[in-house]
Amino acid sequence: LGWGRLRSLLSPQEKKIFTVHGPYPTIRRLLRARGWVERKLPFKSRQLKQQSGDQTTQQLEKRAGGGGDKQGEALPNSPAGAQPSLAITEPLHHPWPRDKKNKGEREEKDKNEDTEQCSEDSDDIHDLMSFLVQDQLPNFFWTIRLTSIDRDLLPRIEVVNRFPRLSALCTKEGLCQSLQNLPWFEQVDLNTFFPRCYRLGFMGEQEAFIEDFRLTAARSLLKLALQKVGGRLVETEQPPKSNMPGDHVSHPVPSTARPRSPLYPQLVEEALEVCEQHLGVLGHQDIDRNTPSPCRTCIAWDRFLQGYYRVAHEGSRLVLSREQREQCQDVLRRLEGQLPQLSIEGNLNVWILKPSAKSRGRGKAGGSMEHTHPHRGGISPSPCCPGIVCKTRLEEVLGLARSCTGSSARVCEWVVQKYVERPLTIFDTKFDIRQWFLVTDWKPLTIWFYRDCYLRFCSRPFSLCHLEPARHLCNVSIQKRYKTLQPDPRVPRDKIWSNTQFQAHLARLGRADAWQRVIVPGMKAAILNAVRCARDNVGSRKGSFELFGADFLIGKDFQPWLLEINSCPTMSPSAVVTRRLCTNVQRDTLRVVLDRKDNPTCSIGAFELLYREAAVSSCLSVGLKLEVTGCSLKNP
Repeated sequence: LGWGRLRSLLSPQEKKIFTVHGPYPTIRRLLRARGWVERKLPFKSRQLKQQSGDQTTQQLEKRAGGGGDKQGEALPNSPAGAQPSLAITEPLHHPWPRDKKNKGEREEKDKNEDTEQCSEDSDDIHDLMSFLVQDQLPNFFWTIRLTSIDRDLLPRIEVVNRFPRLSALCTKEGLCQSLQNLPWFEQVDLNTFFPRCYRLGFMGEQEAFIEDFRLTAARSLLKLALQKVGGRLVETEQPPKSNMPGDHVSHPVPSTARPRSPLYPQLVEEALEVCEQHLGVLGHQDIDRNTPSPCRTCIAWDRFLQGYYRVAHEGSRLVLSREQREQCQDVLRRLEGQLPQLSIEGNLNVWILKPSAKSRGRGKAGGSMEHTHPHRGGISPSPCCPGIVCKTRLEEVLGLARSCTGSSARVCEWVVQKYVERPLTIFDTKFDIRQWFLVTDWKPLTIWFYRDCYLRFCSRPFSLCHLEPARHLCNVSIQKRYKTLQPDPRVPRDKIWSNTQFQAHLARLGRADAWQRVIVPGMKAAILNAVRCARDNVGSRKGSFELFGADFLIGKDFQPWLLEINSCPTMSPSAVVTRRLCTNVQRDTLRVVLDRKDNPTCSIGAFELLYREAAVSSCLSVGLKLEVTGCSLKNP
C-alpha cells in the first residue's frame, strides 16, 4: 500500500478501517485482501487509551520516519488530536501471564481467544498501517461480544456483526417463550418442529409440564403393553457391558433374581381411561367445562406413576386380554392423528433439562449430563445448577428444578424439554446438524439461509440404557472429552460430516430425496418461524448483521426438530470439514453484507435469500394528537 492509497482509504468517501475482536483470522485476511486497513486492539490494556496528538506524531515518526496528513473522522467532543477510545470493557489480549490466576469459564475462554489472535498478529506492514489509523474510528467491527464496544461509540460504527438483546432467540428460555407466540404469525403447529418445552420457573408452565409428563407416561404404558406377549417381555435392548467409569445403567432390563409384588390390575385400564379423556380434550369436547381437566383428576396419579416406573424401568410384567390389546392399538392410532410428537416418543418418558442461559452443554460449574440410576438420585456434577441432564421420573425433574432457588434462581432457570427418544442415527450413533443463517435486518426482516452445513456425531453408540454425554450430547465442546472413543469405525475420528456426505448416506439408504424434500424445507420453516416470533423482542440496529447457528435433530421419519439457536457460533475449526465450511461461510457473509452494497449482482456463495419482509411505512406520524375536543349542548 502506498501513501496515496492510504489517504484514499481514510477519506470520508472511501473509509475502510476495520477492527476484529476475537479469534477470526479468516475475517481479518479477507478484509485485508479487499484493501481494508485494520485498527488493531492493544494487547496489554483493558481499554484503548487516548493519546495526545503530540504522542501520536512522535510514535509515527519513530515507526515510519515521518507522517502524513491526518484525515478521516475523529471522535467528536474529544480533545484536539486525541484518539477515539473503543472503551473495551473486558480483557482482550494478554500475551504475557497475569499476576492472578484466571478463574471461571469466561476468563478461560478469553484466554484461549487472546492466545489465538496473538499468534496471528505479526510485526509487519499491517502493524504499521494499524498504527497510522489509531486516531480513526473503525467503520467495520467484528466482535465476539457486543459488550466489547462502548455504548456511546456503537452508533458511530457503520457496520457491526452483532445485534443487541438476543435472549428472546438465543437462550433456551427465551426461545421457548417466543415460540409460544407462533399462532400470531403463522397458522403452524409448534409441536411439528419444536419438541415440547416448559420453563420450570413459572408455576403455570410447571403445572402444564406435570400434566404432560403424566399423559406421556400413560401413552408409554400402552406402548409397553403392546410389547408384552403372553405376560412375557418381547426382546428389548440390552445394556452393553462396559468398564467405562461412570457408565451407570439408567433403565435396567427386567431381572428375575427375586419375585416382585404383582401390579395392581387396573393399571392398563387407567392408562386407557386417561388417553380417552385426553382425546376428548384434543377434540374440544370439554370446551364448556369449568372444572379442572379430567386428565388431572380421573385417576390417582402417584400410584399410577409408581406402577408405570416398575413396568418401564424395572421390567414388571403386564398381562393383557385380547380386548385390551385391541383397545390399546385403537387408542394409539387415534392419538397418532392428534399428536405430531408421538413419533419421537419412546416408551421410557425421557425428558431433558437445560439451564436456560447456558450453551455448549454447560452449567454453572461446567457440569455435564448426569449418570443416574432410575431409583437413586445420583450425584450431580455440580451441587447447584449442573449442565444438561436427562431424567425419567417426575419427582427427579421437580427436585432438580427446586434445588436452584433463592438469589441465584434467575441465573440458573431450568427449561425442560421432551427428549427425542427415536432419533435418526447413523451407524447406530446419534448426530445433530449445525445449520447457519444470517439476519441482515430486522425492520424489514431479512434472512439468508446457508446451503452448506455439517453434522456432529456422538462418541458412543446411541442407547437409552445409558444417559451419558458421550451418547446423547453432540456438542463439539462435550465430545472432545471423549476423543479416544470411537462408536463405529465408519464414523470419522473427528466426528464431523458435511451435508454432502450425509446426502450420500441417504442415497445409500434409498432416501436421496429426503434431504431436499423433507429436511431442508423443514429447517427453513423452523428458522423462519423462530425468528419471526422473536423479532419484536430483539434489538434492531441499522448497519448491524448477525450470523446464527441453529441446531437440529432428525427423527426417524427425516423430520427436522429445532433444538436451539446460537448467536455468534464458533468459527474455530474442529475438523477438516469445519475448517473448509467455516472459512466459506465467513467469506460469503462478507459478500452479503459488504460486496452487495456496491454490486447487488455479485456472488454470495452458498447463501440464498430465505425471507424478506415487505417494507411497511408507519401510518402514524410522530407527535400526532389523538385528543377529541368538543362542547356540551345547551338546552333550548
